[in-house]
Amino acid sequence: MGTLLQQFPELSAELVPGRSAAAHRPGPPPPPADLAGRLRAEREEALLLQQRHGLVAPGHSAAPLRLHISDTLRDITDGVVELEEAVRERLGLPRVRRAPVPERLRRIAGLLDAVAADPVLAAHVRDETRRMARRCSRALGDTETVVRVPGRCPWCDSVSLRAFPDRGAVLCVNPACRCTDPLCGCHDDPAYRHTWDEGEWRRGDSGPKGAAE
Repeated sequence: MGTLLQQFPELSAELVPGRSAAAHRPGPPPPPADLAGRLRAEREEALLLQQRHGLVAPGHSAAPLRLHISDTLRDITDGVVELEEAVRERLGLPRVRRAPVPERLRRIAGLLDAVAADPVLAAHVRDETRRMARRCSRALGDTETVVRVPGRCPWCDSVSLRAFPDRGAVLCVNPACRCTDPLCGCHDDPAYRHTWDEGEWRRGDSGPKGAAE
């Protein structure tokens, strides 16, 4: 959820390539009216072809909009709206006013204590937020620094510990890692990874905490 809050606003900025840069420098002189109209019609036709058939018209290296970003924005917006409605309905809470995605995410985060008391709901929130966070990161092309951590995982005893400085977390990346808690996500979610906060790891605490994307 924290990843979504941080990265979702970046999707809008990435929707139109070069938009922010173009705002800071003067553009070239406008082409003749007939040429401008013809180019506009060709761009619209190319966009329509790509939307309908996944085709790119010859001579057009890019569509006016980044369609994969647009699709991601729509998917995450719909997903967050549906998730908030599902959480409030399951908890017996009234519906709330419409709001932007970041505000909805903060409202869901404010209910996590109540969500945690319902294992079914908690698993649903966990799976949906991870799915959306992964899609958001993929759309932005994010790559994260990974550092090998010496020692063995307290749960699976493998040399699979990695530090992720951007998140301030240590993860066990072994997909076969399982702990002794039957309610832990590692038993039913292939994407689950045991996670320790960096400060917690330095103190020597070894209990699982949270999950990675």
